[in-house]
Amino acid sequence: MTEIGIIAVGGYNEMGKNMTGVRVDNDIIVLDMGLQLDRVQIHEDVEIDKMHSMDLIKMGAIPDDTVMNEVSGTVKAIVCTHGHLDHIGAIPKLAHRYKAPIIATPYTAELIKHEISDERKFDVGNQVMSLKIGGRYNITPDIQIEFIRMQHSIVDSAFAAIHTPEGVVLYASDFKLDRTPTIGEPPDFQRLKKLGKEGVKAMITESTNSGHSGKTPSERIARDLVRDVLLGTEETESGVIITTFSSHVARINAIIQAAEEMDRIPVLLGRSMERYLSIARDMKYIDFPKNLEIHGSRNAVDKALRRISQDGKKKYLPIVTGHQGEPDSILTRIANGETHFKIDSGDKVIFSANAIPNPMTLANRYALETKLKMAGARIYDNVHVSGHASREDHWELLRMISPEQVVPSHGNMEMHSSYVEMAEDAGYVFGDTVHIMRNGEEMIL
Repeated sequence: MTEIGIIAVGGYNEMGKNMTGVRVDNDIIVLDMGLQLDRVQIHEDVEIDKMHSMDLIKMGAIPDDTVMNEVSGTVKAIVCTHGHLDHIGAIPKLAHRYKAPIIATPYTAELIKHEISDERKFDVGNQVMSLKIGGRYNITPDIQIEFIRMQHSIVDSAFAAIHTPEGVVLYASDFKLDRTPTIGEPPDFQRLKKLGKEGVKAMITESTNSGHSGKTPSERIARDLVRDVLLGTEETESGVIITTFSSHVARINAIIQAAEEMDRIPVLLGRSMERYLSIARDMKYIDFPKNLEIHGSRNAVDKALRRISQDGKKKYLPIVTGHQGEPDSILTRIANGETHFKIDSGDKVIFSANAIPNPMTLANRYALETKLKMAGARIYDNVHVSGHASREDHWELLRMISPEQVVPSHGNMEMHSSYVEMAEDAGYVFGDTVHIMRNGEEMIL
């Protein structure tokens, strides 16, 4: 009889710093190693490369993986299902403690390599292996990992199915059931239904938007929203500037296409914009129009902003970092008057992102919007569709998989509670078949 344990390392008390262990007897698979973005006032152009992991653990910025010392067993693989920093951002700080390869989808693997190459404090020698979606990999003779195609607000996202002698443990974090995505294929429902029929021992799944009623709309809706707003700004001769998640390749693609219709030159500004989009272009997820510009370093960004204000704002569509009001991001620097690009009365600022609901972010975002309004900007807010499943999507997935046990992750107590209520509607029993875990705990199935 094989014993299976689920170890909640990070992301069970909060949204962020995700890390979960699945123990099969004495073999452990680690799923994700992420950052808690607001704890270090980190924004997308993050610089924690010189900091020590123990300091970051104390700050609550990365998972406290010292709990792994109390678990008997050896980590055989670190598996990452997509490339957001709250899932891969702690790899440069923690992965070197484990003699294990890092297995990720191809785009995610490229991002992880870049994260590791930026690291200044630790020497991360783990092999980074890319496993295509739909692919399988034998971690030990008894344990196999399989990536199942999913949709989320970053390309090349997957669920990870861990095949064990006792059945499948499905890691279903960060997803949306998008049947009409604008990049990539819809989720592999056939494979998921087949897994459900074969029997899934346990499912670990995100609970972020489990309290939001209804279904999360498709990215196609977001594409139309973005186009509608951008084309609707062309009646007056004014500056237009848009900000979104730099990792959201599909959204940025929609913005670039709208820029073409507006007859404006799209200009991507910010270190993270340059990273995510250059890799996406090199891997053929996205085609850049000939006139697109991309500037990463602060120097290049400032030069580009000076040129845009000299040439005339109406020729360009700057696509910038800073939708959460992060200090030092480009939009915040523009609002503070630290660049040659000045906001004039009637200039339009479009937020194609939601404000992440934690107090620090909300305060930063409020300050940013207030400064922009004081300068005369017109604000277009929440031109956005979430990358996370809502309650009815969660219900649908739960019924499709019908796991014996289910554990909500990737959220705080409120999010987990919403998930539990939904699961109870689907026939699960709290404390018996649906469980709330806290960071640092191990649950034996």
